[in-house]
Amino acid sequence: MRRRWFFIAPLAIGGMLALMALGSVLVMALWNWLLPLLFGLHQITFWQALGILVLARILFGGWGHHGGFGWNFRQRMRERWVERWERMTPEERERFRQGMRGRCGFGPPASESKVE
Repeated sequence: MRRRWFFIAPLAIGGMLALMALGSVLVMALWNWLLPLLFGLHQITFWQALGILVLARILFGGWGHHGGFGWNFRQRMRERWVERWERMTPEERERFRQGMRGRCGFGPPASESKVE
């Protein structure tokens, strides 16, 4: 097992570096092709493109937390709603559905009664 890691680890590190370099070249090429012509910005270097990729990763990608910033908050809110829903009686669930239909525009509000 240790022998395998001896060969795989350098290949993995090299692959990550190659992908970072390819991404940086791609960002640099696209930036230098579009932004100076469209917005009058200066061209950027390889290292500046790498910095843009790192900044984008920090701002939008998170650090491996399943979808970036706010994922944990959304997960907790979902769990709270599931718990609430499970504690409701069938009558409370139906009342909740009717209220949501009225508020979200999927039917008449719960306060309006049907005229027969």
